[in-house]
Amino acid sequence: MINIFKKIISTGKVTEKYDDGQVPTRFRGEVVIEDQDCIECQACTKVCPTKAIFIVNDSLHMNHNACIFCGRCVEQCEKKQIKHTDHYKLATLSGSLGDEAGHLLKKKIWSILRRSLHIRHVDVGSCNACDFEMNALSNPIYDVQQYGIDFVASPRHADLLMVTGVVTRNLTQALLMTYEAVPTPKIVIAVGACAASGQVFSQSYALRGAVDEVVPVDVYVPGCPPRPQALLYGLLLAMNKF
Repeated sequence: MINIFKKIISTGKVTEKYDDGQVPTRFRGEVVIEDQDCIECQACTKVCPTKAIFIVNDSLHMNHNACIFCGRCVEQCEKKQIKHTDHYKLATLSGSLGDEAGHLLKKKIWSILRRSLHIRHVDVGSCNACDFEMNALSNPIYDVQQYGIDFVASPRHADLLMVTGVVTRNLTQALLMTYEAVPTPKIVIAVGACAASGQVFSQSYALRGAVDEVVPVDVYVPGCPPRPQALLYGLLLAMNKF
């Protein structure tokens, strides 16, 4: 026991703020299209496995909710107009939190959740990559509890439903029952490209699709998988701590 205390003291504080960690040089973050009018070869749209890059009104557009950050579009772009950045803060608000008309509802939700947030995680068909990143939130490096956030075993004790994976037919009922069990007001976060877009395995007969095709989604956190810092950013965004 004494040796354990000595090790704790010698190690010191390892917990860091969500955005203090160094992003690796090989990290593939937000995909930026520098010239949206570059539609001559359309090679990027052809090689994208999730159709995240598309053309609308003779202009290239990127759906980061569907992007798995594979880098194929960057490699295939002949004019080098598509690039990866190290930007990982891609979470966006939607539904009752993103709608300007729902100002009073947002104010009510944020007033209730301003000090703490209890999360119930639901895996509806993921490969577990997002789940592993989510588990890292509880380690000493990220220490999600320092923000008043914690995971709970029962949806009846939860304020927020964090969903990973593309919704399979076998787990549709489980998602609906869990959603109904969470008290109102509640927030739903779709974590990763599978949950946010449903495009990764979209051709399978066994799938229902993205999470928002089954239950309302308030926050989207893109990535395949998203970094723990990206997950924290999404959670803090949902709590209006920015």
